Amino acid sequence: MLNQLADLHKICFPHKPWSADDFADLKKSGCEIVASQNGFIVWRTVLDESEIITIGVHPDARGAGIAIAMIGLMENEIKKNGANKIFLEVSHKNTAAIKLYEKCGFIIIGKRKQYYSDGSDAILMEKNI
Repeated sequence: MLNQLADLHKICFPHKPWSADDFADLKKSGCEIVASQNGFIVWRTVLDESEIITIGVHPDARGAGIAIAMIGLMENEIKKNGANKIFLEVSHKNTAAIKLYEKCGFIIIGKRKQYYSDGSDAILMEKNI
């Protein structure tokens, strides 16, 4: 399964693909992973807060609601475990992802200047559930 997840990640993010070992390390560190043939979401929960580490949808399947469904599945799981807040970081250049998160009820709460290796800023977003 982790090899297939790495293959899908490479299709979603060809500029910086993660390996099966990267996903195994995330699992070992306490991250949860939900994946389907065309999408995945990785998150970590600490006490009552969860962080979306990454979410990806195969380019051919984008716009079909897969990311929204993945976020919904994550929300249901973290609610069961007592979390009441989700946060994430996203590049200010990734307008499609920002729009997706806003559609799912996330709000912008801050910015980290030059956070990414290419010098781009990270937008901090949060959702109370």
